[in-house]
Amino acid sequence: MTYDGGRRTQADRDALTVEIGYALCSAAFAAAVVFGAVAGPALLFTLPGLLETVLVRTGAVLAPVLFTARVVAVLVRFQRAAAQPSQPGRTSPDS
Repeated sequence: MTYDGGRRTQADRDALTVEIGYALCSAAFAAAVVFGAVAGPALLFTLPGLLETVLVRTGAVLAPVLFTARVVAVLVRFQRAAAQPSQPGRTSPDS
């Protein structure tokens, strides 16, 4: 992100908003998939009581942990990419 006199430009704010939205949506999807994969069999089939409880609780613990890890990873990666100084004289990959 570039700073103009200590203030973020509109483009910087827009990029951050998009990145936050991407982080939240991708984290919610990943958490739902993990919960479904772990707790799904217990919710779909009749399993012994203890196994059913363990699967549902494990899914309920893993999903928010994965959600948080994904959001943090995406936003940290975005911050690092924005903090990279430009390298004059280098060609951009899309040119």
